Amino acid sequence: MKIAVFPGSFDPITKGHVDIVRRALPLFDKIIIAVGTNSQKSGLFPVEQRMKWIKKVFRGNRKIKVDTFQGLTVHYCETVKARYLLRGLRQSSDFDYEKTISQLNNAMSDKIETIFIISRPEYSHISSTIVREIIKGDGKVTDFVPSAILPIKTK
Repeated sequence: MKIAVFPGSFDPITKGHVDIVRRALPLFDKIIIAVGTNSQKSGLFPVEQRMKWIKKVFRGNRKIKVDTFQGLTVHYCETVKARYLLRGLRQSSDFDYEKTISQLNNAMSDKIETIFIISRPEYSHISSTIVREIIKGDGKVTDFVPSAILPIKTK
């Protein structure tokens, strides 16, 4: 079984994330969207809320599982028997960073391959960081997040 892990904070999930997952679905038997947690950082939205949103966006798709993890992504992949890491690339600077992470992951486990999917141009400007700033500034995010998670409330 070809299992991929798509790790991230998904704080919140964006249309870009959704597009990457949908385009990757034909390549894998299962994609685990894994919300990473970091005890050093707190997100704008609780992990439980982010997972609920992701499940809502992909409701009914049996190839998608939503999970959470702490620690190294490569260790999580080994735990769930995933051989592939799925990553989206928005810009060339993303590639430089992701290439380094991929090489480090490969050094820790040569059984895990990273698959990069390049963002479609209409989503390349969207990041969770930018969306969080718009939300904090009380701006409109309907163009950046899936309609299934609207309206977004921070409290």
